[in-house]
Amino acid sequence: MSAPAPSPLAIVEAEPLPRQEEVLTDAALAFVAELHRRFTPRRDELLARRAERRAEIARTSTLDFLPETAAIRADDSWKVAEAPAALNDRRVEITGPTDRKMTINALNSGAKVWLADFEDASAPTWENVILGQLNLIDAYERRIDFTDPRSGKTYALKPAAELATVVMRPRGWHLAERHITVDGIPVPGALVDFGLYFFHNARRLLDLGKGPYFYLPKTESHLEARLWNDIFVFAQDHVGVPQGSVRATVLIETITAAYEMEEILYELRDHASGLNAGRWDYLFSIVKNFRDGGEKFVLPDRNAVTMTAPFMRAYTELLVRTCHKRGAHAIGGMAAFIPSRKDAEVNKVAFEKVKADKDREAGDGFDGSWVAHPDLVPIAMASFDAVLGDRPNQKDRLREDVSVAPGDLIAVDSLDARPTYEGLRNAVQVGIRYIEAWLRGLGAVAIFNLMEDAATAEISRSQIWQWINAGVVFENGERATPELARKVAAEELAAIREEVGEEAFASGNWQQAHDLLLKVALDENYEDFLTLPAYEQLVG
Repeated sequence: MSAPAPSPLAIVEAEPLPRQEEVLTDAALAFVAELHRRFTPRRDELLARRAERRAEIARTSTLDFLPETAAIRADDSWKVAEAPAALNDRRVEITGPTDRKMTINALNSGAKVWLADFEDASAPTWENVILGQLNLIDAYERRIDFTDPRSGKTYALKPAAELATVVMRPRGWHLAERHITVDGIPVPGALVDFGLYFFHNARRLLDLGKGPYFYLPKTESHLEARLWNDIFVFAQDHVGVPQGSVRATVLIETITAAYEMEEILYELRDHASGLNAGRWDYLFSIVKNFRDGGEKFVLPDRNAVTMTAPFMRAYTELLVRTCHKRGAHAIGGMAAFIPSRKDAEVNKVAFEKVKADKDREAGDGFDGSWVAHPDLVPIAMASFDAVLGDRPNQKDRLREDVSVAPGDLIAVDSLDARPTYEGLRNAVQVGIRYIEAWLRGLGAVAIFNLMEDAATAEISRSQIWQWINAGVVFENGERATPELARKVAAEELAAIREEVGEEAFASGNWQQAHDLLLKVALDENYEDFLTLPAYEQLVG
């Protein structure tokens, strides 16, 4: 007897949500299933390749540009596809999750682009995954509004010409979506997010004069970029939109990808829009890959690693040069400050720092940059306006003065700073507070006047792990040990209990967050991504 044919649809197993049938149509689920069957095997191979490469780095404590792709780097004739009009001017981009209020506020923010985030700024509850898709469809159909139940304030979209262009970010390759399976296997979250969005919106966006634009997170190699390119080619044919409708911007937020920037653009060249310099995930990746490389790879406090640190400067300068050499946009990093409604002096100091940071990026040749809050849009806009004027970008600035050697990108010991006891305390504080919110379904969280996302928790727990395993001695004479981390975490948990009160503490996930942080910070076997064990504890 022959085996039964596989089901043509992806299977959904979740509590039904209002209007989810508008997103989870049979045709959309068949498309997701086809993406899964065609491309998940290669995704699995590439995840295995990540582990092999990590083992090689552990053995050698070094990285280099790839000899096998030298011809691609040496060939000056190729360029990425010309930017569509809607993505030609990207001088300020705002980031944030796709809840209803954020969708309206981000589109109305005055930024040129909104990074609509299903990744680090969104905890992947079923509600966030599906209602986020619905909110974007509603926005494109101009049937979205929101009334704040606490304040009674209403939110509605501005005229179409004033709205930001959406660039959607799906989840990274490592995450699965447990609520959608094909042949009994969970579909990668990246294919769920991309598939549902592309299926419903590719034609709709082209009719609006825009297109299906994506940010690709956590990419570690040009082979992963090749996989995405093949997905784009298949998807455009399947839905019946012209090849080249898709544009992808790749986040260079892993240390291995920093050595393959040109190759990544080459693989995506018919669909590439640019590269982005992301800070916390990049540092997290350095710790993860070089965690057993000895003292010279030990990072100081995260706030001491600014973008002017020599190894970070090498990374951003190389990114600008690479992008402009190939006709792509270079997009700078995040201004994460959240303005205070109570402390004007805090805002004044922070705004000056944001301005200095954006002035530096514009001066270095970046074509745009990120902010986390609408109040920062005018500050970043002024920095780029001062350099760009009426030009949409500065891709003609080739930065041929830049020369980066392989060792420059990993010269962590070129930074004159050391880990501090206060840095340990801050990592514990931020880690617990972020994880607690994430377990409640919140991915973008304001902590100590900064908008934090999953990358924040990753660098926090990674630094605790690295300092303990490197036997760091802090300036107060105390050595980083598991016992010290537990002591600091217990103190922080007690402080939170006093701060929020017994009732709020009991109804929150504080103990659970404390325990999870210590697990991933203290386990001998380093967990590749905090979100993997955290997803097992996420309700919904």
